[in-house]
Amino acid sequence: MYKDQAYDLEDRLVGFAAMGLDVTEQLPKTTAGIHVAGQLTRSGTSPAANYGEVQGAESRKDFIHKFGIVLKELKESRVWLKIINRKKYLTAEVVDPVLSEYVELIRISGKSISTARKNTH
Repeated sequence: MYKDQAYDLEDRLVGFAAMGLDVTEQLPKTTAGIHVAGQLTRSGTSPAANYGEVQGAESRKDFIHKFGIVLKELKESRVWLKIINRKKYLTAEVVDPVLSEYVELIRISGKSISTARKNTH
């Protein structure tokens, strides 16, 4: 991708990781809150780091596999955000924008994998 390109998935994933970390820092310091924060910290920062692996894929099969890991971690993060919402640990105003970004990134990742699979045949 070019530096001046308006849409850069890596930057968007990094921004998403930062948003997720902002959420985790606001969670209650209870046993459950700490557990959820740790899980979201790991799954929420993983997609950005794993996208670096996607960019260095050695084959289309490797690309699909590595992008699959990004997608898996995004889906896990979505579940943790839903738990945060369900438990009402934070307000919807805090969580919903992050959750919306996750859903959009899941859609983008799934489409990228689907396109790569179609181009394999």
